[in-house]
Amino acid sequence: MLIRKITFFALAALLVVGCKETKKEENTEEVVVEEPAKPAVELYAFDGGSIMANNLNLFAQGDTYKGESKQLADAFYVIKHPNGILLWDSGLPEMLVGQGDYTPEGGAFTISRKDSITTQLKSIGLSAEDVDMIAFSHIHFDHTGAANHFAGAKWLIQQSEDDFLNSEEIKGNSFYNPDTFSALKNKEIIANKDYDVFGDGSVVIKYMPGHTAGHNALFVDLPETGPLVLTGDTYHFEQNRKDAIVPQFNYDIPQSEETIKAFEAFVKEKNAKVWIQHDLDDFNAMTTASQSLK
Repeated sequence: MLIRKITFFALAALLVVGCKETKKEENTEEVVVEEPAKPAVELYAFDGGSIMANNLNLFAQGDTYKGESKQLADAFYVIKHPNGILLWDSGLPEMLVGQGDYTPEGGAFTISRKDSITTQLKSIGLSAEDVDMIAFSHIHFDHTGAANHFAGAKWLIQQSEDDFLNSEEIKGNSFYNPDTFSALKNKEIIANKDYDVFGDGSVVIKYMPGHTAGHNALFVDLPETGPLVLTGDTYHFEQNRKDAIVPQFNYDIPQSEETIKAFEAFVKEKNAKVWIQHDLDDFNAMTTASQSLK
C-alpha cells in the first residue's frame, strides 16, 4: 500500500513538471526586432571647379611625385535630409567663373571654374535660401569659394578651425581667403569632435584634423547606396590613399598621420565606400547635377 502511494505521488509530480515544461514551450516565441528604416537622405555632387596640380610633389614629402602633374576635381555636395539641407564645401572662388584658366603666383596650380553654385543648385530646384546649414571639410580657399551666397545658413565649424581663423597664423597664408566666407555670421562651434548633423546618425561630420587645424570628413548613410565617406582633404587622389602619404603643406603632419589611421579604422568599422573629393575618377563616377545618390 505504501509502495502504491509513493508511485501515485511520483507519477503526479512528473505530470505537473511535464505540464509546466509544455506550457513553457508553448509560450516560447521568437521575437523579431525590425531595424528602423533609414531616413530618406539624398546626396548630390556638383562641379566646384578644376585644379591642375602642376607640381604634384606638394602632395607628398620627399620626392615621391617629383616631376609629376595631375588633374584634380574640386567638388561640392548637397545633402537632402527630411529635416533639412546641408551644403558640404562650395568649390573654388566664383570670381573665376567665365575667366578661363588662372595660374596663381608660384605656378604650382592652374585653376578654373565653369559655373556658379546658384546655377547648379537651381538644376535640382533649390536656391541658396533653401540651404539650412553649411559646413566645410576645411577653410582652404578651394572649398570656401562660393560660401557668401549662404549668409542665412548656420555655419558648422570645429573650435580648432575657428581658433586658427582668428589667429595671426592665417594672415598672408595663400591657402586661405576669408573674404570668400565673410558673409557667414551664424556660427555653431563644434567642440573638436564628431557631430551628428540631424541627430539620427545618417549624416555625421567626422573630426579628422591635420590637413588644417580643424579638418573634417563627412559620413553619409544612404538608404539604398549604403554608408559612404567624403574624405575632405584627408587624401587628394587614390594613390595618396594607397601610399598613406601626407602632403608637405599640411598644417600638422604627425596629426595627419594619426588621422589617416583613424579614418581607415572608421571606414572598416562601417564598411563604407570612400569618395576622395579631389580625385577626378571618383568625382566622374559619382552622380552629378539633377541625379542623386540615395
